[in-house]
Amino acid sequence: MAERDADDAAERPAGPERPAARGTVEAAADPEARAEAGAGPGADPGAGTGSGALPSAPGAGGRRPPALPGAVMSAAERAAGGARPGPLEGVNFFLVGFTGALGVLTAWLLVETLVRAQAVFVSFLVALFLAVGLNPVIEWLRRLGVPRWGAIVLVCAALVGFAAVFLWAIVPPLTQQVAEFIADLPEYFAEAQRNPVLADLDRRYRLLERAEGFVTSADFGRRVFGGVFGVGQAVLNTVVTGFTVLVLTLFFMASLPGITEVGYRLVPRSRRAAVRELADEILERVGAFIAGQLFIALIGGAVALAFLSVIGSGYALTLSLIVAVTALIPLVGTTIGALAATVVVGVGDLRLGVVTLAFFLVYQQIESYVIARASCSARCTWRRL
Repeated sequence: MAERDADDAAERPAGPERPAARGTVEAAADPEARAEAGAGPGADPGAGTGSGALPSAPGAGGRRPPALPGAVMSAAERAAGGARPGPLEGVNFFLVGFTGALGVLTAWLLVETLVRAQAVFVSFLVALFLAVGLNPVIEWLRRLGVPRWGAIVLVCAALVGFAAVFLWAIVPPLTQQVAEFIADLPEYFAEAQRNPVLADLDRRYRLLERAEGFVTSADFGRRVFGGVFGVGQAVLNTVVTGFTVLVLTLFFMASLPGITEVGYRLVPRSRRAAVRELADEILERVGAFIAGQLFIALIGGAVALAFLSVIGSGYALTLSLIVAVTALIPLVGTTIGALAATVVVGVGDLRLGVVTLAFFLVYQQIESYVIARASCSARCTWRRL
């Protein structure tokens, strides 16, 4: 009976072995895991041998954990038995603080420089934007057979001519109006004295006496001349800024291909082709947008000139140029120009001012739904050219 049971046990297939615990296998493969496995309750922390024992610290009689492959110990580490310093050992906190203070000071100086030189940076960006916008015109002239330097000269001559015509149309009427206002100022005071409301206020609060005292005071001349000099300084700054923008635009138009090529070389070779294609597309779209705005501004100025000439405005050319320049501003430019023309015309004749306002309201609708779509078609045609 016992022999039969022994034979059955020998013939019975052995059951699947229970897999060893995952932590045990990993502990056997990894010294650190072996150390964690031996750190349980009841483990002998001083036992340096055995599969589950925690290696003791170097110099305490136990085995030292193996060094990482390729790790090089310093003399101090070898003297300390292989113990590496902690994360804060050997850190010079004074040097860290000094470096941080220098970084903060550098950032503050950079921000201060940008704030002080914001006018220069604005001129720089405006010139770059104009150069990118006028580059399609230059390329179109080149495809017609004009050399690049000739196309740049033609475009710059057109810009200078437009600026000269604009100043010629703005400065004389403005000077004339200021002179007429100064000449008519005594008459305005006389009319104010004849006004019963103002005469009553003068009797109560002595307004004319106070005005006369203010005019004859010693500070009046300083304030007036200070204001005049301030206006002159603002005009001079505007002229200098315009000249700077013109020179920078000329420079960017002449060197735009070289600038873009240098920028492409800064991109890694593996991505250079994609970046070049994307940047060229961006420049082309920006140029087409500016060309469309110029197209809309040209039409707006021509329509304003025709309308103001028909109603007999004495400042038709000036107001039409203002409408054309403000039309370059997206979305609100036409509204600004229309309000300026309406105010100037309405001061002379209120009914003509109302007619002018109605005309520009109708024109804005035509511009939004007809001229803007024609501008988009012109951009597509421009890109094909």
